[in-house]
Amino acid sequence: MHADFDPEALTIFEPFRVKTVEPLPLPSREERELAIRRAAFNLFALPAAAVTFDFLTDSGTSAMSARQWSAMMTGDESYAGAKSFFRFEEAVRGLTGIEHAIPTHQGRSAEALLAKALVKPGHVVPGNTHFDTTRANIEAAGASALDLPCDENEDSSSPFPFKGNVDLVKLEKVLKDGKPPFFVMTVTNNSVGGQPVSMANVAAAKALLERHGVPLVIDAARFAENCFFIQQREPGLEKTSVKDIAAKLFSYADAVVMSAKKDALVNTGGFIAVRDGGLAETIRHLMVLTEGFPTYGGLAGRDMEALAVGLEEVLDESYLRYRVRSVEYFGSGIEACGFRVVKPFGGHAVYIDAGKSLPHIPALQYPGQSLCVELYRRMGLRAVEVGSVMLGRRDHETGHETPAPKELVRLALPRRVYTQSHIDYLLEKMSSLTPMLSEFKGYRITRQSRYLRHFTAKFEPL
Repeated sequence: MHADFDPEALTIFEPFRVKTVEPLPLPSREERELAIRRAAFNLFALPAAAVTFDFLTDSGTSAMSARQWSAMMTGDESYAGAKSFFRFEEAVRGLTGIEHAIPTHQGRSAEALLAKALVKPGHVVPGNTHFDTTRANIEAAGASALDLPCDENEDSSSPFPFKGNVDLVKLEKVLKDGKPPFFVMTVTNNSVGGQPVSMANVAAAKALLERHGVPLVIDAARFAENCFFIQQREPGLEKTSVKDIAAKLFSYADAVVMSAKKDALVNTGGFIAVRDGGLAETIRHLMVLTEGFPTYGGLAGRDMEALAVGLEEVLDESYLRYRVRSVEYFGSGIEACGFRVVKPFGGHAVYIDAGKSLPHIPALQYPGQSLCVELYRRMGLRAVEVGSVMLGRRDHETGHETPAPKELVRLALPRRVYTQSHIDYLLEKMSSLTPMLSEFKGYRITRQSRYLRHFTAKFEPL
């Protein structure tokens, strides 16, 4: 943002104009009550037409730009070797510096292909903190996903600037105990509150991994937000452009997986990029079975065109400043209402610490799910639980459950969709909610699947 615009102003103005509008659904309280009961108290099961403010995810929910819509009109839908693939390939290579760029229909497809190519039963795959689909794809291959977050992450109110970091001491111990197929660095670290990873931590992890011959995989879903935080918070990089920081970040990667539905600003798509030509060939052979020919990977040509433009637009520092400032504004307002929140605020979402905000509800009665239900019931706001429903461990033989380290609720802000007046309205409603928190009840799960249970589980109130 140019110097004559004040980035600290109370009023945050969007660095873009709106050309198309969509009416918000406005269901009544009675209609919302009926909808949540029909959904068995699972927010994923709600029809979108019953939701006024949809903060369930920032994945695939962005508003695309005029440049992206224009690029879609040039999409080449040839089955093999389409011009749109080469445009996509050029954009990914230009961003990451990695030669082999393979399109996939979304991030979990890239994760699945990597797991099929490299993971064997009994493997342990470490990461700073695996997100749900990464963990599920590793476990579906018969391996274990091991989280190694830094100690500073344990205190949700700590101001430590890079709480997404991996614990290097623990990582070194894992590497000495056995050789994993790869290590995953998720940037930003979604499961611990959308917290960024420092460049120094990535560099140190890379040096450790290299000594043990273990590849570094970067989960780049929110790479641009992470790079902006590095610019703002990491000494020595404050005068480096976000684009150059991204190039440095990816220089440490042996492979990159990305759900482009986040920081590529598109509604569908992803990719996997690898340096090793033999691994790239293996992945291309695997993807033909389920994803499609390697030059489209389950995407239409128009989607690859929009993705290529999005990878350029997301590096606009005016946009990134607005994005991060908007999340901070929302988070500060929620904290002022009396909720406990994860700080410092991340780049894509505000995380409420439901365990601390609802201390009367035990972890295995899912305080995060309780809060999500009430936010919808009372405000028409759809959020998602990131706690023991999503990340708890269940022994499928005995039914025994181990709770997640934290009971969080994520309010993910779709990119370029909601305005400050929407946020101010939500804060006004949330301030009236806090006096009622002690009345909220826990939940139990009545039906669940083996993997990714939070998507389809059914609940009932206790």
